[in-house]
Amino acid sequence: MRWEGRRQSDNVEDRRQFGAAPMLVGGGLLSILLILALMFLGVDPQQIAQIAPELARPPDQAQQAPGQPVNDALSQFIRVVVADNEDVWGNLFPKAFGSHYAEPTLVLFTGQVKSACGFASAAAGPFYCPLDKKVYIDLAFYEELKRRFGAPGDFAQAYVIAHEIGHHVQNQLGISNKVQSMRQRLSERDYNKLSVRMELQADFLAGVWAHHVARYAGIVDEDDIREAVNAAAAIGDDRIQKQSQGYIVPDAFTHGSSEQRVRWFLYGLKTGDPTLMDRAFEVDTP
Repeated sequence: MRWEGRRQSDNVEDRRQFGAAPMLVGGGLLSILLILALMFLGVDPQQIAQIAPELARPPDQAQQAPGQPVNDALSQFIRVVVADNEDVWGNLFPKAFGSHYAEPTLVLFTGQVKSACGFASAAAGPFYCPLDKKVYIDLAFYEELKRRFGAPGDFAQAYVIAHEIGHHVQNQLGISNKVQSMRQRLSERDYNKLSVRMELQADFLAGVWAHHVARYAGIVDEDDIREAVNAAAAIGDDRIQKQSQGYIVPDAFTHGSSEQRVRWFLYGLKTGDPTLMDRAFEVDTP
């Protein structure tokens, strides 16, 4: 993917300078010691009980003094990919859905991060939080994508971001809230199937984005598309389950099989039409 020298988005928040916020070691231990000291000094136990939760709370990254963003090549690439998503969806969304597209923010972090959806570690992988409308990613995931899953390449990395921004499109259209509201009315198995459909729809939207980026002369080529397809296949639930536990449990899928993820990405790539996104909820095949 040709990205050098192209527009970079301002909607990228770099929290990597904060590192991993202390949870139990350090912050938690100091809190316990402070509480014991207050007890030793004769402070009213009821007062201690009132302030203990605040003392034990993990430090809020947003309250820490910010450092300088790391202006490395990978973060520059991320900003270009986010800018490409802004350009594509800023143009497509009003035409397809008749409303303004609100640009999301992408947060870079290291180790663990606090979002409006709660704390998350890098082990959870990239994710989108609908409550604060932000995409979160620890860039170490890309090394795992390359080494563990065998899916290297910059367009493979771009596909991951486009998939998460696909969730932002769903959120802006009210799909996320609609699906969430059905949780209490469905069995765990049926709700899980619905969640998988949402993930496949996000893959379709990533393909729609790739379709329109591919129309820009010289930005992507066939090798780039192969990288994205390889990444979609590599992180299919069946392949991950086979690698991690040696067998496949379809009822435990969270994102769809390799074949499904590739198929819906390619359907979006072929059509470039976001208005076809509802088909992911209607049938298994485009």
